[in-house]
Amino acid sequence: MVTTALVVTITMVAPLADKIMTTTIDMHNLTKTYEMGTQQVHALRGIDLQIQEGEFVAIMGPSGSGKSTLMNVIGCLDVPTDGSYKLDGIDVSHMSDNEQARIRNKRIGFVFQQFNLLPRTTALKQVSLPLMYGGLNRGEREKRAAEALKAVGLEDRMDHKPDELSGGQQQRVAIARALANNPSIILADEPTGALDTVTGEEILEIFHRLHKEKGITIIMITHDPEIAEHAEREIWIRDGLIVEEA
Repeated sequence: MVTTALVVTITMVAPLADKIMTTTIDMHNLTKTYEMGTQQVHALRGIDLQIQEGEFVAIMGPSGSGKSTLMNVIGCLDVPTDGSYKLDGIDVSHMSDNEQARIRNKRIGFVFQQFNLLPRTTALKQVSLPLMYGGLNRGEREKRAAEALKAVGLEDRMDHKPDELSGGQQQRVAIARALANNPSIILADEPTGALDTVTGEEILEIFHRLHKEKGITIIMITHDPEIAEHAEREIWIRDGLIVEEA
């Protein structure tokens, strides 16, 4: 049965059809090393990666391959040990925590496998609360949150709490939360991992609509080849290195 998630029109950001495509992710010889007691763990060992504005990319790799570390660096949740990383032309390689937070709030929306919703909070508040960091008043926050929830087909579930929503609806709330700040990039970490196959396909269809209709750059982390096939480009990482692109 086709759900509202498959027929809604996404209206959160302006179309990019008339814009010249530019490089939004630009990494050169990027490394990340962690100190574990007296040992060093080389999570990333020289990443060269370019992702164009408006691409839909899947980053794949087995457990321990470095894909989660790469996601954290792409999302400005961590900084590299060495090498360079430019996000939309801005060098973010060695920014402070506060500088990274400002970049994240302006440019990146996050969607995670486990939804990360507050248990006793309505969908509207789940989406509007992060907007407080942007200095918006309550009315504007709730307006944006309502628009985001409508964009993912949840206009009739705004007052529902997580235990009143299905898994797919909870993930849609998480996507709405990622959309509310009008990001240019959505970074999705195993976004269908906690969902059944049919519901997962519905969530992927939302990502397709965001990508195709509004030009948002989608970067999806997954270990599932069938999920990765939904992307335009697949990037395989193993032992901290990119080993294949297709």
